[in-house]
Amino acid sequence: MINRRQSRLRRAADLLLVALTAPLWAPILVVLAALVLVTSGRPILFTHDRVGLHGDTFAMRKFRSMKNGDNPIIPDPDRITAIGRILRRTSLDELPQLMNVLEGSMSLVGPRPMLPSQLSSLTAEQRRRLHVLPGLTGLAQINGRNALSWDERFDHDMAWVDAPTLRAYATILSKTATTVLSGDGVTGHDANDPFVLHAVDEPQIDLVDTPANEHAGFDSITERAA
Repeated sequence: MINRRQSRLRRAADLLLVALTAPLWAPILVVLAALVLVTSGRPILFTHDRVGLHGDTFAMRKFRSMKNGDNPIIPDPDRITAIGRILRRTSLDELPQLMNVLEGSMSLVGPRPMLPSQLSSLTAEQRRRLHVLPGLTGLAQINGRNALSWDERFDHDMAWVDAPTLRAYATILSKTATTVLSGDGVTGHDANDPFVLHAVDEPQIDLVDTPANEHAGFDSITERAA
């Protein structure tokens, strides 16, 4: 049973923390956007459909880090830009997701949002992760990140779903800074992982040679095929 009071408190904490830290992250966001524009051109942001609360889809935002589109699961090393490598290594490519937090499609803390194509692979137990907002960081991110297997990631996700307390929320946020600075687990998932392969099999249309789409007010360089 989801505690609605706890959900409201976490939402209030999200808004308060994002507002209080805006003088820190807003200038960084502007500088990084300028760097991506100068080194890689438009579009600056990469948006991708992800699954949020109750299974609703939303456009998750990231700084573009690849020359010809972004693969969110298995990035092509040959197409990652110089600034993109830095953004990925420091996780600063995720900074635009603060806008997702402000609009309410994400929280600062929660399970990382999934691809729509991955939903069919979830067990009934794993689908409980859809009972909470996806997060910018979570238990899996401070306990191994991408170095974890999908089963291990789901175990951490379920632990958060079962006890999404403000104390755990604060602990995860405090440990996230250390994890990001260390770079632990930042490398991608195992390409042979069936869960990854299932997501990668979903067709995409590369729009590099065509006018960029406008998605929720932001440029997008790929869109999912119907």
